[in-house]
Amino acid sequence: MTELFSLTTFYRIVDGVSVLLFVSLVSILFTIIGGLILGRLMIVHNTIVRSLCKIFLETVRIIPLIAWLFIVFYGIPSVFDIHISNTTSAIIVFSMWGIAEMGDLVRASILNVPKHNRESALALGLNAFQIEYYIILPQALKSLTPSSVNLFGRIIKTTSLLPLIGVVELLKIGQQLIEVFGKHDVHVSFVVYGILLLIYFMLCYPFSYIGDYLEKKFQTS
Repeated sequence: MTELFSLTTFYRIVDGVSVLLFVSLVSILFTIIGGLILGRLMIVHNTIVRSLCKIFLETVRIIPLIAWLFIVFYGIPSVFDIHISNTTSAIIVFSMWGIAEMGDLVRASILNVPKHNRESALALGLNAFQIEYYIILPQALKSLTPSSVNLFGRIIKTTSLLPLIGVVELLKIGQQLIEVFGKHDVHVSFVVYGILLLIYFMLCYPFSYIGDYLEKKFQTS
């Protein structure tokens, strides 16, 4: 058991957390950019554009993330004879999922802005761009922020699926430690998973706390 708490084990866990955060943060970056664009496109007056956005949204939501990971990592390379690394596949899938979820949140936030605000702005002589930038966007972002923060926490939690395509992140490191040290001590698995639980909690709880705090703050303001 004492070997489990060596400096080498610590470095391996840090490496696992680094991979987890790299995939999560890059996916979150694409989620923010793509989600804002998708959400705005979902409410344009062009029927074709709205239909394409809805098809993307429903396709990503209906198919489980595990299936998407297998499709991108195993399926696409076998069909098109290209190589996609497991980390790149993970970023693609989590970005797709995040963009779909974020886009729906953006759409709902924009539609929740009271119509009389737009009408009042038109009466004051503001043009479409000014209404979008000064009236719609600030109010939409205010209601969007708490749910977006919670989504980012969900992305981090869901990275626990990545070992299924061979990504050596935190959970995979934990499994490897159990395979090495668990042969001689049956309590190793409990200790390792307890440590992983604590690390996931430390990574995800701030997002949950900040999201709840912002939601309560905006409701009372």
